[in-house]
Amino acid sequence: MRQKCWLPRLSTTFLQNRVVFFLAGLSLAILFSLAWHPHQVSATEIARAADWRSASFPVENFVDYTSPFGYRRSVSGAYSREFHYGLDLAAPEGSYIRSWWSGKVVEVWEDNRCGTGIAVESGSWDHIYCHMKGNVRKIGGVPYLIDSAGGLRIAQGQAVEAGTRIGRVGMSGRTTGPHLHWGLKYSNQWVDPALVLRAMYTQQAQRASS
Repeated sequence: MRQKCWLPRLSTTFLQNRVVFFLAGLSLAILFSLAWHPHQVSATEIARAADWRSASFPVENFVDYTSPFGYRRSVSGAYSREFHYGLDLAAPEGSYIRSWWSGKVVEVWEDNRCGTGIAVESGSWDHIYCHMKGNVRKIGGVPYLIDSAGGLRIAQGQAVEAGTRIGRVGMSGRTTGPHLHWGLKYSNQWVDPALVLRAMYTQQAQRASS
């Protein structure tokens, strides 16, 4: 004789309440998802944002793009997926990093994720560089990125021109190999750096052919 599975009888009111709670939970999940997913500037907005002809490619001795902007598997294995807020550019360790655009160094820092890093503000743009060589030290109360072997001393607050050497490729922070993590924001919104590089290439190629 088959054993019956006993289930309680559910009232209509109880079921209605469960549906309401489910829909409310689903709405909150969607809101949280939208809140955590970064707004991305479109390719059209990027193409119109600036004159890209004077911009600099951010790393010397470039080898390859190793991790794009967007969702990816965690490099540490701690999470199944994570959002990668930048573009990874592989280059031999010690290769010089150049400021993508003229601007002001607004922060230098060290942490366990980005490693030794620097942020430059150029009008509505912010460009972030991670996994660099060197350390951060205060001199006269001012934070400096010090890379003695590379002959670099970059002060927080100093102005830099496009193409200025501001660091070297290292392996500080969370990384599995030497590369530059390059992040971009436009009007405080994350931007896919690959779209910017395409816009730069297009304008610079047009100038070369004219």
